[in-house]
Amino acid sequence: MKSAETKTLGPAGRLAAAFVRSKLTVLIVLAAVALGTIATLRLPREEEPQISVPMFDVMVPMPGASAKEVEERLASVGERKLMEIPGVEYVYSTSRAGGAFFVVRFKVGADPERATTLVFAKTASNMGMLAPGAGRPLVQPRSIDDVPVLALTLTGEGLSPQDLRRAAAQLRRVVSEVDDVSNVDILGGRRRRFSVFFDPVALALHRLSPLDLAQRVQAANDRLPAGTEDAGPRAVKAETDALVRSAADLRAIVVGVSNGSPVRLGDVAKIVDGPDDKEREVLVYGGAARGAVDAAPEPAVTLQVSKRRGANATEVTHAARQRVERFRPNLPPTLKIAVTRDYGETAKDKSNELLFHMLLATLSVTALVAFALGVREALVVLIAVPVTLALTLTVYWVLGYTLNRITLFALIFSIGILVDDAIVVVENIHRHYMMGDGRALWTLAVDAVDEVGNPTLLATWAVIAAILPMAFVGGLMGPYMRPIPVGASFAMLFSAFIAFVVSPWAFTHILALWKPTAAKGAHAEEGALDRLYRNVMGHLLDDGKVRAAFLAGTLLLLASALALVPLKAVIIKMLPFDDKDDFEVVLNMPEGSSLDATRAVADEMAATLRRLPETQRVVAYLGLGAPYNFNGLVRHYFLRTAPDQADLVVQLTPKGHRRQSHAIARSVRAEIARIAHAHGARAQVAEVPPGPPVLSTLVFEVYGPDPVQRDAFARQLQQLLLQTPDITDVDTYVPSPEPLDRLVVDREKATLNGIAPVQVAQAARAALAGMNLGLAHVETEREPVDIFLRLPAELRHTLSGVRSVALISRVGTPIPIGALTKAERLEDAPSLFHKNLRPVSYVIADVGGRTESPVYALLDLKPRIDAMARASGLELETFYTQLPTDPTKLSLKWDGEWQITYEVFRDMGAAFAMVLLLIYALVVAWFESFTVPLVIMAPIPLTLVGILPAHWAIGAFFTATSMIGFIAGAGIVVRNSIILVDFIELRRKEGFSLRDAVIDAGAVRFRPMLLTAAAVVCGAAVILFDPIFQGLAVALMSGEVASTLLSRVAVPVLYFMLEHWRAARASGETK
Repeated sequence: MKSAETKTLGPAGRLAAAFVRSKLTVLIVLAAVALGTIATLRLPREEEPQISVPMFDVMVPMPGASAKEVEERLASVGERKLMEIPGVEYVYSTSRAGGAFFVVRFKVGADPERATTLVFAKTASNMGMLAPGAGRPLVQPRSIDDVPVLALTLTGEGLSPQDLRRAAAQLRRVVSEVDDVSNVDILGGRRRRFSVFFDPVALALHRLSPLDLAQRVQAANDRLPAGTEDAGPRAVKAETDALVRSAADLRAIVVGVSNGSPVRLGDVAKIVDGPDDKEREVLVYGGAARGAVDAAPEPAVTLQVSKRRGANATEVTHAARQRVERFRPNLPPTLKIAVTRDYGETAKDKSNELLFHMLLATLSVTALVAFALGVREALVVLIAVPVTLALTLTVYWVLGYTLNRITLFALIFSIGILVDDAIVVVENIHRHYMMGDGRALWTLAVDAVDEVGNPTLLATWAVIAAILPMAFVGGLMGPYMRPIPVGASFAMLFSAFIAFVVSPWAFTHILALWKPTAAKGAHAEEGALDRLYRNVMGHLLDDGKVRAAFLAGTLLLLASALALVPLKAVIIKMLPFDDKDDFEVVLNMPEGSSLDATRAVADEMAATLRRLPETQRVVAYLGLGAPYNFNGLVRHYFLRTAPDQADLVVQLTPKGHRRQSHAIARSVRAEIARIAHAHGARAQVAEVPPGPPVLSTLVFEVYGPDPVQRDAFARQLQQLLLQTPDITDVDTYVPSPEPLDRLVVDREKATLNGIAPVQVAQAARAALAGMNLGLAHVETEREPVDIFLRLPAELRHTLSGVRSVALISRVGTPIPIGALTKAERLEDAPSLFHKNLRPVSYVIADVGGRTESPVYALLDLKPRIDAMARASGLELETFYTQLPTDPTKLSLKWDGEWQITYEVFRDMGAAFAMVLLLIYALVVAWFESFTVPLVIMAPIPLTLVGILPAHWAIGAFFTATSMIGFIAGAGIVVRNSIILVDFIELRRKEGFSLRDAVIDAGAVRFRPMLLTAAAVVCGAAVILFDPIFQGLAVALMSGEVASTLLSRVAVPVLYFMLEHWRAARASGETK
């Protein structure tokens, strides 16, 4: 054998020769570890990756316009203009009486700043196209940074909702001072208000109207600078002050004159300094886990805190909570503050847990190498793996990633792969050392690295080629999973570099200080398993029938494994649900229900939820949305402000002491549905999705030009879903008919009396909805104190109270609104929805049962929906992956989780095809053969022999992470095959016969191949019980075991058959 001093070295050999005796190597190790430590400390910690999906809400008021008029005048024009913006993927619009609401969603990954500029520029440049009567558009950017990272819920014995709100306002000021806090909102409670409840009889008696009161109060509540007065050498500022600072000031305002005497506001209205009367409420119900099932619900207020973009959630929430604790002495002594959300703490716990798992995986792999090769070799691995991980963490830091579950899982799952380079190099150095041929230690180390260097480099690029294409998966799932291929690819590059630079240096120094036992020769270390392998392989290579039986049996195993998918033994799903600390019940009462009716149903649902043994508390938000997550941001839960809407947040005990949150949510779904059905309501049990958010698991978009036909079909579809087993939480955006009382103004009569019709409308609105007259200037209050004009509550139950309100004619005669109007009872016009310029009706549902996957729901429902359409005499077109092309036809588009599932598996399938092409090209370039790469790649499908049965055995879904594990496993399989075939050809160059080279290569390379498989199993085992990444762990572990056992035999056999055929063909051609 030529030594490193007498032969030409390859790239790996030259690297090893340059660093094996260099003092610089230890500096590389120390610098890498230092950079990795800094990166770990500086990387922002978050539980989930930050997905950039710029969204904008655009609200355009058009007072007095009907929903149909808004659709024609605003929505159709606005949609067209907003769709012109580059990068916009979807434009949703809702047309309702009084205005239009648009949601503009850009493509995933769009730059938020550029998107903001484009939207504001487009709206500003098209102001001239607004219909007469339309107001100025209000544009509100939405992003994942708007999601509250901290929620504090305040309760307290003896504290009213107004007291709680006042305490929350104090805390808001304190928390707002924390660095990187962007927004602090208060949910629930009652603000202080000066309510002016006017008396219609007293007003008529004094010949006043509500509009007169509004005008006089606003005119009597002002302060203006009057200029300066010359007072000798110094000017003195002067001002006029008529501000309202108290209820007494308000009562004293003179609003008119009657019989020569002043009429004060207190004479014609009741002034109340107290809480507002907005229809909203927050209640806390104690749970069984706290022994408070029978306790009465407490009024509450929630303070929600959002962070700035790019800020460390852990640091922000920790600093906010510290500020709150320091401020506690300034708050009421009975006030209790419960942390009902802390994404910073959960991110910290999750990242710490995963960092521990990363350490555990590293130690497990090191222990494995110590057991298989020896302690000396294990010490090298213990150096190589942390250095590689440190460099990869540095790359995450440089690229702007955060430390979240995805980035850390990428490193954990990479450990089993990246350790392979160190194992191959160290095992070969060990083998050369045991030859005992007298070479110097550093020389044999360089020789060993050079021998395996080129195939190791090729194998490393093959693994990168297998993983990296997954970075180009599109849609919402792309950026969510992108850290895995990016991190794993960099880890592989670094592992190869460390294997050629650090591992030889470390191993030679360890061998020099701690010499092993005497050398024993090349094959002296072979055990009984190796000898058995040689015997079995001899029979396979010598007997064609045995070979054929082996190959047939292998194909049968593969076919049996694949059959598990169509048999539904293995269920395909995008991602399983994660184990979270809470879930939510979204309640929608019949349209128009009062807050009291909503509370009654919420009480009944809370009674069920709080009895769960895992429930700590249930926080009910009535008439307002709960603190939303990314899912709620996409679904716009923060706009749920109607009295007929409620959100119930169920907080669970910590993980490890209960069932998985998904199992708990499933257990209550039937009872929640029963309660909702009994009251004519709709309810959804909403869990935080494990991946990108969607409107619902199943979203049916019904398109068509006829709104009556479209809505009728949507109602039929809703009924079909309600009757379908395993379909739950069915709802529709087609509203039920809602009564509307309309006061039709008699224009002629009103005009003849000197009363403008708009005055009638303003007076009716002031009476029923109320009118804000400005602010009372109470400097001690943290929140604004409104002056609010309205009819007393007892007169607002029916229109009779409004009709009794009088306006003053031109001759000073009070004329009731009832005399100027005619009352009509109508049905309110429903809201009209559009998506990308097309009118649409929505039906949403969730999937329960065993499958929980929209794929199987689609297969089951498709023929039934078609039959329903035919029975109704409708011609229905169905679309699965794109919007309908013909707007004149009735069409159904499947959306929701199905769309993301389709996009993910489509893009991953395309990525896998690219993987195969890249690997094939790499191997063709190396071996200069078109057929040898086919032998090397043949074991890839054999991984399914282990993957699919393993998923079936443990009852796991085959998910997107399973697909990632399958693709990554393909790279590992090819890597082993490359090294195996390269060693066969090396043996043939050394003079071995084809048969002996094939057998010897399999026997010699078996130990590093087995070690690679075992390392992958050890590395992946620590994530086996994670709900999301279980599929990845199962795919890697089972696929690697199956491929190692099968490919160790299949690749040599196929190579032998190929070369034997080539030799026979060449011999035939020669003859």
